[in-house]
Amino acid sequence: MTSGPAATADPSVVAVVVTWNSAGVVSELLASLPAAMGATTWRLVVVDNESSDDTVDVVRHAAPGATVIELGRNAGYAAGINAGWAAAPDAAAMLVLNPDIRLGPGAVEALVGGLKVSHVGITVPRITNSDGTLSFSLRRRPTVARALGEAVVGGLRAGRHPAWGEMIVDPGVYESAGAVDWASGAVMLLSRPCMERVGPWDESLWLYSEETDFALRARKAGFALWFVPDAGAVHLGGGAHVDPHLWATLTVNRVRVFRRDHGPTRTLAFWGALLLNELLRAVAGRPTSRVAVGALLSMGRHSPRATAATRGPTTQRR
Repeated sequence: MTSGPAATADPSVVAVVVTWNSAGVVSELLASLPAAMGATTWRLVVVDNESSDDTVDVVRHAAPGATVIELGRNAGYAAGINAGWAAAPDAAAMLVLNPDIRLGPGAVEALVGGLKVSHVGITVPRITNSDGTLSFSLRRRPTVARALGEAVVGGLRAGRHPAWGEMIVDPGVYESAGAVDWASGAVMLLSRPCMERVGPWDESLWLYSEETDFALRARKAGFALWFVPDAGAVHLGGGAHVDPHLWATLTVNRVRVFRRDHGPTRTLAFWGALLLNELLRAVAGRPTSRVAVGALLSMGRHSPRATAATRGPTTQRR
């Protein structure tokens, strides 16, 4: 589906929506796209991970001009993104979207504008939760000290101190444009030069930390991730925090991404900090942490992807 004028100074955008049993939420996202795009030339690709509900029918009815790709299996978020990008070989940029995102008017235009900043390859919006509160969607790169700080005092408290927390919780940061290490993958605009140099999203991660991995690889390739506060979006999701198996997948994938850039000693320390985090919270009675402890202890014996691939939803980001 193409919208906007036939000729524009802005690059063409392919909006890639990855769905899994998303019939109840995807139509509102699709309805928000035209106003969010404004004058930007765009097309829509929806990649479905073998939904068992009527997601595909809902998409075809709400957006009859969209390209719909049915993967025939629950291949994961990264696989959906890669399939959507492959279906739009002429696009100058790709907008990655969760189906439970609602884009504000002009949001994509603002994100496109951010790509014009020197060395920027990825732009992300200011995200709010469904109740209107600010979503702390920006992150610092993972370190042992930050993982330990989060274990000892919790993510929100640790996030107040850059050396001790990965999550950026200072509301003032969310008022100004600037570069950050990585951010939520629920909505993200990527330039073609960035995609071509960094390569495909890592499908082995299946669910969670794919955006961390891609953003850190982009940084190593010389591309900055740029926060655009003038671009607004609402995110309805958050399933990982209540589903023990999804939380375990998220936790294990944090270790898998970390060890790609660090030696065995530092990776062991990072793993230990995450294990301490989950142990403390498991003792306090958190069911998600009890499952995460088991997943961390069994990392060497079982593939986290094999465990997670039997579950969903792939539409929920942290």
